[in-house]
Amino acid sequence: MTPVSALSAGSRANAAAISKSGQVAEYKNVQRWTDAIAKRPAVKRGRMVNRISGDPASQLRERHEASDFDTKTQDKVAAAG
Repeated sequence: MTPVSALSAGSRANAAAISKSGQVAEYKNVQRWTDAIAKRPAVKRGRMVNRISGDPASQLRERHEASDFDTKTQDKVAAAG
């Protein structure tokens, strides 16, 4: 995987590996672009769907309706259960 594809794929592990190798400095505009994309609300919601690790408030195991983002994250499911 190239440094650009790793960054644009949004893979934190790949981006971290590239960052350690020093290659990320060569792609400042790509890094800026991926940071801008990551801040979009739709991207944030999309990264929550089918997530099974990390902060329970950012885990939405199944999504069937738009309201699931507000009512069915793992922290809310656990509190109700």
